[in-house]
Amino acid sequence: MRTDCGSHTLTLVPGADPSTELVYVSSYAPSAAFPNCQPPHDKIAIIEVPLDDPGSAAIVNEPVLFPDGGNHDQPGLLRPTEGCHDITVYPSKDLAAGACMGDGIIMDISDPIEPVVTEVVQDENFAFWHSATFTNDAEAVLFTDELGGGGAATCTEEIGPERGANAIYALDETADGGHSLEFASYFKIDRHQGDQQTCVAHNGSLIPVPGKNYFVQSWYQGGVSIIDFNDLSNPREIGYFDPDDRIDPDIDNGSTWSAYYYNGHVYSSDMRRGLDVLKLTDPRLRAAERVTYEEFNPQTQPAYRPGR
Repeated sequence: MRTDCGSHTLTLVPGADPSTELVYVSSYAPSAAFPNCQPPHDKIAIIEVPLDDPGSAAIVNEPVLFPDGGNHDQPGLLRPTEGCHDITVYPSKDLAAGACMGDGIIMDISDPIEPVVTEVVQDENFAFWHSATFTNDAEAVLFTDELGGGGAATCTEEIGPERGANAIYALDETADGGHSLEFASYFKIDRHQGDQQTCVAHNGSLIPVPGKNYFVQSWYQGGVSIIDFNDLSNPREIGYFDPDDRIDPDIDNGSTWSAYYYNGHVYSSDMRRGLDVLKLTDPRLRAAERVTYEEFNPQTQPAYRPGR
């Protein structure tokens, strides 16, 4: 299936008709030299896939998410807003959160073919809105900032704790049926990695402890972090995994690209080491072992409950 600007990230969205699925296609980095992907590129493509005939999939909508233009004026942006990097949908809440380069957004997806942007936020410390995760109760969203595009050493004392970090926002529904995002805090690992280690906030997922907010996240060469953000204003690291072979900057260090929790373990995808499977032993996280999934896709976020 060809889309105007290709595809960077695909997000699976259940269709209103159970015989079909939808795919939100995120892409960015248009160019005036491209024949059909020229700036401004502020839209996504929505593809409908008939489950009994996937080969007949077709684009059913190309909504423009920033009709008035996205964030183009903020100093320090890696790139201005020209599309979204990642979209996470929370189907059980009819919500989606977009990490859209210079903007963070919330969408109402009660009609998934016609998503409606209900909130847009910007952050002077964010260089590249990379990904988003809802809390299980959808009362907060954790966004990540990929400062340096995943190729720079940003976990340093000089860069500080507010850039290349997570930003946690409280999420509320407004009286008119829209949404508001209120900034609560930043979180960034305080284990400074030096100027040789690529380190910045990257992919992760909730650890499904019912009624609580815990998150596992990769930081490239900063390793894997377990974050307690039950107090949205005071998140803290309660555990981490950082292999010893990353300490020597003269070797070809690997880096953890993503870290996801699944049925009792954390799976960390390392560019050089391969797949690290981690066991969590903190008693605060033990209840997550009673939550089981038949499948898990972090960008099609499932609601969880004990014994699922």
